[in-house]
Amino acid sequence: MSEAENKRYFFNFSFFKGLRDDADFLIWFMSESVEEIQDAISKIYLTVVGKYITPSRVYLSSTRPSIYAQTNRTHSFVGGLEAKRYTVVYPFIKTREWYLLPLEQRRQMMDEHIKVSQKFPQVELNTTYSFGIHDEDFMLAFESDDLNVFQDLIMELRGTKVSAFVQVDTPMIVCVKKDIVPIITSLG
Repeated sequence: MSEAENKRYFFNFSFFKGLRDDADFLIWFMSESVEEIQDAISKIYLTVVGKYITPSRVYLSSTRPSIYAQTNRTHSFVGGLEAKRYTVVYPFIKTREWYLLPLEQRRQMMDEHIKVSQKFPQVELNTTYSFGIHDEDFMLAFESDDLNVFQDLIMELRGTKVSAFVQVDTPMIVCVKKDIVPIITSLG
């Protein structure tokens, strides 16, 4: 495993009103500490543009090794890969019944879920964990250059056994990759 795979990172997803009625753009931070994220956000608020923005949603999560996947891969964001055209971010909560199942039974269901995901290599999944540091269990960030392929993936995943143990997987917030200047211009 590389150093990046061994390190634990914190992620902050901050949404600002617009594209949806509650989110126009996403600022996605990654850091080794929550304090660094807090400092970066403070600096944004001190800019000319920062004085006019108010976050509509803010999520905090952390990377960690999966107890289900056979191999732990580096998240695209951590690995320095180029962001794809679209990112779909949403909080995810499983039912208490899920966590009461024996680990081996959960692993078998997750194996099915992972196999479906592998049929869509053009969709990159960034799974981060929010247990104890935010209201959700997970924060998912899917990246894709084609929203139709992403939708096909989600439709197939809804047919897996794991989906019976999903309590909440909304809001689903679609973000379009843009440079900072067009975002600022779009704010008026």
